[in-house]
Amino acid sequence: DLMIVDDGAGGTNRKATMTRLATYMGTKIGGGMDFLGSSGAISDAATVQFTSKIDASKYDSYKFFFHAVLPATDGENLAAELSENNGTAYDSTSGNYHKVLEENAGTGNLSYLQIVAGVDDAQGGYSGEVQLFNAGSSSSNTLLLQRGISGHNSGTASDFRYSDRGGAYVASTAAHTAIQFKFTSGNIASGEITMFGVVNS
Repeated sequence: DLMIVDDGAGGTNRKATMTRLATYMGTKIGGGMDFLGSSGAISDAATVQFTSKIDASKYDSYKFFFHAVLPATDGENLAAELSENNGTAYDSTSGNYHKVLEENAGTGNLSYLQIVAGVDDAQGGYSGEVQLFNAGSSSSNTLLLQRGISGHNSGTASDFRYSDRGGAYVASTAAHTAIQFKFTSGNIASGEITMFGVVNS
């Protein structure tokens, strides 16, 4: 896929790929989202990791879309862990993460960023949107905001738990370079997670 352009309006025509056009438009228009990757169809995976994607020079924040992510073990919390060394190790230290429920103050000394609690596979697991802020900043706390809907493990087959304005944050400031998603016990049975970067405007 090529296009012909006048090089500097000097009368010389040159070929360029269509990807050059997309890059040019991104630098001139700004904003929007870039697709950064996908887990593909998950099949009994312990974690889903996104490495080499966090770049504060390009993106203000990151959005992850969860499509029917089912736990292998019912009633487990869907969680995220962050890495400062691009996935060589992920922080799972108790007390380094806290959760925020609706307008309440931060609570809990957790070993993970809680996305949603008690996910059940009877109603299709969890589907929703998770946004990550300040992930690449060493001077601001990394924040997570989620909204979605999930089957909730409460013993009632028809019970959904709608989670709006749920969030979590890292207790200290650090520049994170990778993120992984997991359930607090057992594997991710199935589903898909996609990642987008919100471009600096």
